[in-house]
Amino acid sequence: MKAVVQRVKCASVEIDGAIAGKCSHGLMVLLGVAADDTEQDAAIMAQKLVKLRIFCDENDKMNLSVRDIGGSMLVVSNFTLLADTSHGNRPSFIGAGDPTHADALYEKCMKDIREQGIPVESGRFGADMLVRIENDGPVTLILDTAQWIKK
Repeated sequence: MKAVVQRVKCASVEIDGAIAGKCSHGLMVLLGVAADDTEQDAAIMAQKLVKLRIFCDENDKMNLSVRDIGGSMLVVSNFTLLADTSHGNRPSFIGAGDPTHADALYEKCMKDIREQGIPVESGRFGADMLVRIENDGPVTLILDTAQWIKK
Protein backbone atom coordinates (compact mmCIF):
# COMPACT_ATOMS: atom_id res chain seq x y z
CA MET A 1 0.00 0.00 0.00
CA LYS A 2 1.41 3.35 -1.01
CA ALA A 3 0.39 6.81 0.11
CA VAL A 4 1.33 10.33 -0.80
CA VAL A 5 0.69 12.33 2.36
CA GLN A 6 0.47 16.10 2.40
CA ARG A 7 0.16 18.37 5.40
CA VAL A 8 -2.65 20.74 4.41
CA LYS A 9 -4.46 23.82 5.59
CA CYS A 10 -7.45 22.47 3.65
CA ALA A 11 -8.26 20.00 0.89
CA SER A 12 -11.35 18.88 -1.00
CA VAL A 13 -12.36 16.35 -3.62
CA GLU A 14 -15.08 17.03 -6.16
CA ILE A 15 -17.02 14.47 -8.19
CA ASP A 16 -19.38 15.54 -10.99
CA GLY A 17 -19.31 19.16 -9.80
CA ALA A 18 -20.16 18.38 -6.15
CA ILE A 19 -17.85 18.24 -3.12
CA ALA A 20 -17.63 14.60 -2.06
CA GLY A 21 -15.19 15.09 0.83
CA LYS A 22 -13.05 17.73 2.49
CA CYS A 23 -10.80 18.38 5.43
CA SER A 24 -9.47 21.42 7.18
CA HIS A 25 -6.10 21.49 8.95
CA GLY A 26 -4.79 17.96 8.67
CA LEU A 27 -3.68 15.41 6.10
CA MET A 28 -4.53 14.90 2.44
CA VAL A 29 -3.78 11.27 1.57
CA LEU A 30 -3.65 9.77 -1.91
CA LEU A 31 -3.84 6.02 -1.28
CA GLY A 32 -2.91 3.24 -3.70
CA VAL A 33 -3.52 -0.46 -3.06
CA ALA A 34 -1.22 -3.09 -4.59
CA ALA A 35 -2.35 -6.50 -5.76
CA ASP A 36 -0.51 -8.23 -2.91
CA ASP A 37 -1.65 -5.88 -0.13
CA THR A 38 -3.54 -7.35 2.82
CA GLU A 39 -5.62 -6.16 5.75
CA GLN A 40 -2.34 -5.96 7.67
CA ASP A 41 -1.09 -3.33 5.19
CA ALA A 42 -4.28 -1.31 5.70
CA ALA A 43 -3.99 -1.49 9.50
CA ILE A 44 -0.31 -0.52 9.50
CA MET A 45 -0.90 2.36 7.06
CA ALA A 46 -3.79 3.68 9.17
CA GLN A 47 -1.69 3.58 12.32
CA LYS A 48 1.26 5.31 10.62
CA LEU A 49 -1.00 8.07 9.24
CA VAL A 50 -2.53 8.78 12.64
CA LYS A 51 0.82 8.81 14.45
CA LEU A 52 2.94 10.56 11.80
CA ARG A 53 4.51 13.61 13.49
CA ILE A 54 4.65 16.26 10.76
CA PHE A 55 2.90 19.19 12.44
CA CYS A 56 4.90 21.86 14.23
CA ASP A 57 4.98 22.19 18.01
CA GLU A 58 5.50 25.40 20.01
CA ASN A 59 9.22 25.31 19.10
CA ASP A 60 8.43 25.09 15.37
CA LYS A 61 9.67 21.47 15.24
CA MET A 62 7.72 18.77 13.40
CA ASN A 63 6.74 16.88 16.51
CA LEU A 64 2.93 16.63 16.50
CA SER A 65 0.53 14.18 14.85
CA VAL A 66 -2.83 14.85 13.23
CA ARG A 67 -4.39 13.58 16.47
CA ASP A 68 -2.29 15.98 18.57
CA ILE A 69 -3.55 19.00 16.60
CA GLY A 70 -7.20 17.87 16.49
CA GLY A 71 -6.97 17.61 12.70
CA SER A 72 -8.78 15.55 10.11
CA MET A 73 -7.97 13.61 6.93
CA LEU A 74 -9.15 13.49 3.36
CA VAL A 75 -8.29 10.10 1.84
CA VAL A 76 -8.60 9.66 -1.93
CA SER A 77 -7.99 6.37 -3.75
CA ASN A 78 -5.30 6.60 -6.43
CA PHE A 79 -4.25 3.47 -8.29
CA THR A 80 -1.71 5.45 -10.35
CA LEU A 81 0.61 5.38 -7.30
CA LEU A 82 1.28 1.75 -8.25
CA ALA A 83 2.51 2.66 -11.74
CA ASP A 84 5.60 0.91 -13.06
CA THR A 85 7.52 3.38 -15.24
CA SER A 86 10.71 1.32 -15.57
CA HIS A 87 10.07 0.36 -19.21
CA GLY A 88 9.22 2.83 -21.93
CA ASN A 89 7.10 5.95 -21.49
CA ARG A 90 3.66 4.47 -20.86
CA PRO A 91 3.06 3.45 -17.24
CA SER A 92 1.99 -0.10 -16.47
CA PHE A 93 -0.56 -0.62 -13.70
CA ILE A 94 -0.25 -4.39 -13.48
CA GLY A 95 0.86 -4.12 -9.82
CA ALA A 96 -2.31 -2.30 -8.75
CA GLY A 97 -4.94 -4.29 -6.90
CA ASP A 98 -8.10 -5.27 -8.77
CA PRO A 99 -10.98 -2.92 -7.96
CA THR A 100 -12.83 -5.23 -5.56
CA HIS A 101 -9.69 -6.02 -3.56
CA ALA A 102 -8.40 -2.43 -3.62
CA ASP A 103 -11.71 -0.84 -2.63
CA ALA A 104 -12.09 -3.21 0.34
CA LEU A 105 -8.61 -2.33 1.66
CA TYR A 106 -9.13 1.40 0.98
CA GLU A 107 -12.32 1.27 3.07
CA LYS A 108 -10.62 -0.77 5.80
CA CYS A 109 -7.79 1.75 6.08
CA MET A 110 -10.28 4.61 6.52
CA LYS A 111 -12.28 2.58 9.05
CA ASP A 112 -9.12 1.92 11.06
CA ILE A 113 -8.26 5.64 11.03
CA ARG A 114 -11.77 6.55 12.22
CA GLU A 115 -11.52 3.96 15.00
CA GLN A 116 -8.48 5.89 16.26
CA GLY A 117 -10.67 8.98 16.63
CA ILE A 118 -9.67 10.90 13.51
CA PRO A 119 -12.41 12.40 11.31
CA VAL A 120 -12.00 11.09 7.75
CA GLU A 121 -13.71 12.09 4.54
CA SER A 122 -13.07 10.56 1.13
CA GLY A 123 -13.63 10.59 -2.56
CA ARG A 124 -15.37 7.71 -4.33
CA PHE A 125 -13.32 4.70 -5.35
CA GLY A 126 -12.82 4.57 -9.11
CA ALA A 127 -14.44 7.94 -9.82
CA ASP A 128 -12.95 10.74 -11.89
CA MET A 129 -12.15 13.28 -9.18
CA LEU A 130 -10.92 16.84 -8.97
CA VAL A 131 -8.69 17.31 -5.91
CA ARG A 132 -7.90 20.74 -4.50
CA ILE A 133 -5.08 21.04 -1.99
CA GLU A 134 -3.65 23.91 0.01
CA ASN A 135 -0.36 22.30 0.97
CA ASP A 136 1.08 23.59 4.25
CA GLY A 137 4.85 23.91 4.22
CA PRO A 138 4.90 22.31 1.73
CA VAL A 139 5.24 19.02 3.55
CA THR A 140 4.79 15.95 1.34
CA LEU A 141 5.84 12.39 2.21
CA ILE A 142 5.62 9.04 0.45
CA LEU A 143 4.71 6.04 2.61
CA ASP A 144 4.96 2.44 1.44
CA THR A 145 3.99 -0.55 3.57
CA ALA A 146 6.26 -2.76 1.44
CA GLN A 147 9.16 -1.02 3.18
CA TRP A 148 7.81 -1.94 6.63
CA ILE A 149 6.36 -5.41 6.01
CA LYS A 150 8.36 -8.30 4.57
CA LYS A 151 6.24 -9.83 1.81
